[in-house]
Parts: sequence; structure tokens; C-alpha cells
Amino acid sequence: MNKAGPVASARRTDLLCAQGPSCFYAGTEAHPIYVDHVRPPAGAAAKTPVVMVHGAAHTGACYMATPDLRPGWAQRFAGTGRHVFVPDWPGHGRSPQRPDFPTLGTEDVANSLLALLEEIGPAVLLVHSASGPMAWWMTERRPNLIRAVVGIAPGPPANLLKDLPDDPVAIAALRDDSSAGRPVHAAEDRPVWLNAEFAAASWANTPRFPQAAFKHYFASIVAESPRILNERFNIGGRGLRVDDPNRLCDHDILIVTGELDPRHPREVDAATAAWFGADFVWLPDRGITGNGHMMMIEDNSDDLAALILEWLDSAGC
Repeated sequence: MNKAGPVASARRTDLLCAQGPSCFYAGTEAHPIYVDHVRPPAGAAAKTPVVMVHGAAHTGACYMATPDLRPGWAQRFAGTGRHVFVPDWPGHGRSPQRPDFPTLGTEDVANSLLALLEEIGPAVLLVHSASGPMAWWMTERRPNLIRAVVGIAPGPPANLLKDLPDDPVAIAALRDDSSAGRPVHAAEDRPVWLNAEFAAASWANTPRFPQAAFKHYFASIVAESPRILNERFNIGGRGLRVDDPNRLCDHDILIVTGELDPRHPREVDAATAAWFGADFVWLPDRGITGNGHMMMIEDNSDDLAALILEWLDSAGC
């Protein structure tokens, strides 16, 4: 049942009818989220809104602009007639960080995102990396709020992951095992800060990444909840699961992956796509090479936006 009532409906009308850039707060009382709203040009044909959700240790800034100052996906998608909403996870960016941040879980973030969707109405959910498990869980539970899902190198549901031991030594031995997601164990008593070496190896490791702007990019990296990291790798078997993948079958789903993403080899993301009956684009199959994990800010980000927008149009979204 959609919990959105008259107040939420009024908010939706205000958001979709006003002009110019704006921002607002949404989410749950326990975990509020800041949201940038990028509107389409006045008079543009109305299409389904898009909610762009960042991954771990990032903020919505990765969709607003590239580190080398080109327009981000938010502007590109809005330019085709779509309202675009770009939230920061709770405790990230301009979303308040509560004292319980080290134990902030994947489901907590997902519930805050569902509260946003209740305000703005049905939308396309575009997710990246660690927000992938949120998208699968959200779509199963509130299918009426999500028109389609676009996963950019999305984490799979925990159903498809090995149950890893809650043991730092055992996890360290798996750090180069792509079948286990190259896991990282995090103590859940303090926020996790990932260093520049990790960012360069995991997120900025491609020829398409704007290397001259790496310092600007790394400046956007924020502390992460250790619980979210542990759940992403299914450490202790605590990852977010889907009860019934068939409940997602009525939704159009696209998964897009580049060949230089160390945690997303082809076989991993292809398995996620197959499990959900999703469309899968391995970019080299389209003649597009050199992309990694942060494709929304790499030098061909406009071309990749066009690929996704074409898919959305073909899906009637």
C-alpha cells in the first residue's frame, strides 16, 4: 500500500511544477536525506522522473558534475524532459550524520529512499555499486513506486553472494578474489575513511577517468558506515536479500558494466542480470572500451548517458 497521503501529493505537485534548480530534505525521521532537484527545461515533454543514487563513500556530487567540470548525468537526463532527483545517503554529503552512523545499515538507507519516492511519486531508480542491493530490496517491497531500475555496476542481492566469515584475517585473504567481491572488513565502532590509494586502484583506475582532476574527485570522498560495507560484501551473511526475485519480473531492469571495474567482472554482473531477467550491457560488446567503476564521470559519460536514455525511451519510461 502506498503510504503517500495528501501532503505528499501536494509536495509532488509543487516539486514538479516549480521552475529553476532547488533542493530539499526528505527521508525518514531517523535518517533524513538531502536531495538536489534538477528540472527539465520549461516546455519539455514530460517523461518519468529519475532518482540517481550514489554508491559507498560517495555523494550525489558524482551525478551533478564531473571532476573536470563537465555537466553531470543529472543535467543530461533533465535535458531530455525528466525531473532528476539526486539524494545523498544519510550521513553523507549534506545529509545529517547521526551518532549511530557506524551502524547505519543498507536497509536504513533504502527506507530513506523509499520515503523520497513516496513524496515524488513513481520514478526510475538509477543506482550505482553499493546502492544496487537497495534497489532490488526497494523494488520488491514497493513495486508501485519504481517504474524501472538502471544499475551501474550494481551490487547484487546477498542471495547471490557467498556468506563470508565475520573475521578480519579471513576477509583480508580474499581481498583479490573477484568472485567474493574483493571484500573489505570494517570494525563497526567508527566511520571508515578510504584513502587515495584505494580510490585510485578501485575507482580511478581507467584511461577514461579524468586523471588530471583526481585530487578534485578524491576531495568528494566521504566517510562510510562500516556496517554498510560489511553488508555489501555479505560478511557474516548480513547482506540485504530479496525474498522473491519473481516480484521484480514486471519491472524493466538494465545493468551496465565496464571491463575495467575490479569488483565487477563480466560474470558477476551478468549473473545478477540473469537472476532478475534484466537487460545486460557489457560495454565492450557495444564497442565501448576503457570504462571502470565511475563511468558517470569518465570522459565518455555523455555517450553512456545517451545509451541509458535510449534504453529508457524504448522501455516507455
